[in-house]
Order: sequence, then structure tokens, then C-alpha cells
Amino acid sequence: MEKILVANRGEIALRVMRSAREMGIKTVAVYSEADRNALHVRYADEAVCIGPAPSAQSYLLADRIIEACLKTGAMGIHPGYGFLSENADFARKVKAAGLILIGPSPEAMEIMGNKLSAKAAALKYNIPMVPGTEEAVTDIGEAQKRALEVGFPILIKAAAGGGGKGMRIVEKPEDFVEQMDLAVSEATSAFGDGSVFIERYVSSPRHIEIQVLGDNYGNIVHLFERDCSVQRRHQKVVEEAPSSVLSPELRQKMGESAVNAARSCNYTGAGTVEFILDENLDFFFLEMNTRLQVEHPVTEMITGIDLVKEQIKIARGEKLNFRQEDLKIKGHAIEVRVYAEDPANNFLPDIGNLKTYITPKGPGIRVDDGFEQGMDIPIYYDPMIAKLVSYGKDRTEAIERMIRAIDEYQITGIQTTLAFGKFVMQHHAFVSGKFDTHFVGKYFKPEYLQSGNEDEAMIAALLGTLFMKEQNRNASIPQAVQSGSNWKKNRKEY
Repeated sequence: MEKILVANRGEIALRVMRSAREMGIKTVAVYSEADRNALHVRYADEAVCIGPAPSAQSYLLADRIIEACLKTGAMGIHPGYGFLSENADFARKVKAAGLILIGPSPEAMEIMGNKLSAKAAALKYNIPMVPGTEEAVTDIGEAQKRALEVGFPILIKAAAGGGGKGMRIVEKPEDFVEQMDLAVSEATSAFGDGSVFIERYVSSPRHIEIQVLGDNYGNIVHLFERDCSVQRRHQKVVEEAPSSVLSPELRQKMGESAVNAARSCNYTGAGTVEFILDENLDFFFLEMNTRLQVEHPVTEMITGIDLVKEQIKIARGEKLNFRQEDLKIKGHAIEVRVYAEDPANNFLPDIGNLKTYITPKGPGIRVDDGFEQGMDIPIYYDPMIAKLVSYGKDRTEAIERMIRAIDEYQITGIQTTLAFGKFVMQHHAFVSGKFDTHFVGKYFKPEYLQSGNEDEAMIAALLGTLFMKEQNRNASIPQAVQSGSNWKKNRKEY
């Protein structure tokens, strides 16, 4: 492939294009009218406008994207993540047009795109499952009976979706029917499919995912885990690799299960197998994402593997040039997603103009973004501005560098989640590694980020610092909490 089209926008489009350029591959950008002056459009060798600003009239139009690919002579399409990246119909259309999709087969997408068929595939390899139903629930009476067998609290989940939509926690049997109706209605509205299933509710889960790569010759490896347990509205905001709670033995077991999950659908390319880890460190299969993940940089940092380059190599028929035993974890990486959201106002999106936009630099810092100073944050798309990644020789150094990077990151004109990211980095629960997916609900209060309530925020920060100092007596206290720190007076800028 001498030329590829990147069917996406923003930071992920730039991320793909940079790896392609290093490989000597030319790139084609597609863009909506709202993105005419976007960085990915300027960076690409060619660019094609595919429609108005709304994604339903541009980035989600498979035929327009394929037409742009054929028009420019590109041989393959990299879908990034989101938009059409997990759309099996799009994958079939790409193949029918004589083009190459830099991703898995449409069949693999379909199997893993539905949680029930994904569970059925994984069961063939005896991958642990959360107790619950293995089929879609249709009869309310039978569903109630099965819920009692599983035991309350239970979780009702949409079979066809994610992101917390069509999901309901039911604490008591008397609430089941009402919550079941709400889950089905929401799933139908969000995904056009009201199928739901029941699982035992794991009360204190860690969200652990395993990165996998598979070529077209049956070779599949895993690139270790990412801990994605700090979430808001069931969506990740902080990720790290490796996890602070996995032993080498547990890591091996989860890695083998992830490889088997990929093998169950003849998976090719980069994918992620997600697991729930309970308070007893027992793990259960959750789902598989058949694309590149937002948080893939932390895996790249600890393995030295460029996942985008591997995707392209696999798509053009090359074998993996490394084996499982060749892969080692080196150091620790953390990613904080920088959203144009106001964490002091329930993380509501906050669009506007980037009046100031200066990114951090220095040892161990990586910023994947798609904006520059003076640009507007459009209302039509996901509000993520950037992915801020820190890397260190160990977890302590990665945390310290992240705190320093957040302090250096200057954004004005809009509200962002940077202050929240710093709150997480300095909280004793995160520093100790003793946290779960309820971190935000347990520990975060919007007033901690408001100027009138600094004492509680400083207490949380100091607790984190004291724990870090005790864990690593030879490490210096992070600059953010030393005497004379700018942390308090500068928070209003975020």
C-alpha cells in the first residue's frame, strides 16, 4: 500500500498519518465542512471534503468515503476509532470495492460487536464469564426467575451497545420489571436493538483490558494489560499500563484468555479484549473492541511497539515479526484524556475557542492532539481535545511526570478536565492503586475544583503525596505540592 485514506478526524487521524509517513506511505484525509482547517487536513498529502458538519452527513457516510478513496487512488482505509471503525457493513463495502480495510474481517466485527455472540464465542475456549444469561432476555417472567437464581444485585445490559447505554443496576427483586423496561427502551433508542441480558453485578470491579495483535497466518499475541478503572458515566478518563494489581501469574492467565478470545473469531489486526476484575482478583470476560483503542499509547510506551504500523503491516499481508516471548514490559505509562468538559458541572461539554493552547514537553511526556491555539472546539463531535501520556521507569515516576505535565499544559477559553486529572493523580486511592470503577462516585466532588473550596482538594492532594513519599522514600515530593506551589493559584486557569 503506497497510499491510504484515513477515515477519521482529529488526533487519531494525525496519529495514523504520522506512522504512515514514517513508513513512506502517502495519506488522504477526509473532512467535513466544520473541519476544513483542521490539522489532519493540513498534514495529509491530499484531502477530500465529504459533507456538512454533522457526522451523519460526513464521517458516517461509507459510500462517500469509499468514493474518495477510489478517486485519489488510495489502496487501503484506516478507520481509526469511533465512526465506522466497527461497522461490518462498511468493511464489506470496502472489500467489495477492491480496497483493503486496515482492521479485522466483517465477520469478526459482527461476532464481537454483539455482547451475546461474543460471550458464546469466548465460551468455546472456557474463558471465565460473569454468572448470568447466555441468551437475550425476552420473557419478563423467565427473566425474573433467572435474576433470582443469579442473585441480586444484578446488571441488565444491552446486547448491541456500550458506553453505559441500556444498562441498569437492579438492587431488589421488586424493582426488576421497571428497570428491565427502561433498559430495553434505552437500548432500542440507542442501538435499534432492544435485546438485553442479565449478569451478576460485580460491586467493586476493576476494568482491565488486554491488547492483542493477530496476523493472517494464525499468529496472535497479547501486549499486556491496561487498567481503565477511572471512569465517568461508564466512559474512561484515565488509563495506565501495566495495572498496579496484576501479578505475573494473573497477567499470563488474562493474556492467554485474551488471545483465545481473538482466536475464537479468527481475529486479525489490533483489538482489545476487556475484562472485569473483582475484589478477589477473579477475572471475567466483558467484550472485545475490534479496533484501535483511544488508550493505545500507554501500551506503545511500555512495549516499544507502534500499533498503527503493525495494523498496516498486517493489512498488507505481512506476518508478525515477534513472538509472545519477545515482548516485555518496560516502565510504566499513564494516559489522561483531556476533554472540553467542565468537571465542576457534571462533566458537561464546554465548546468554545482555544484562546491559549500550549502543550507540555520534557522527559517522558507525549501529547496526541488535533488542535492548536486559536481553533474552535466544534459542537458536532466527541469533546476530547488531546490524550496526555506520561512515561516513567516506574509508576511513581509516571505519576510525578503526569502532575508536572498537567501543570505545564495551558488551555484558556474553555473548561477542561485537566484539573480533574490532577485530582486523580494526587488522590491517595489512585496513588495506592486501591481503586475501582467507582472512583469518581466515591472520591470526587465538583466543589473540590472550585476556588471557594480549596481545603478539601488540598487535603486529598496531600494525602496522595504522603502516601507516595512513604512508598518511595528516595523519591522527591512532586513539585505540585511543595511549599510555594503554584497548584492552588493556577487551578482557576483550567
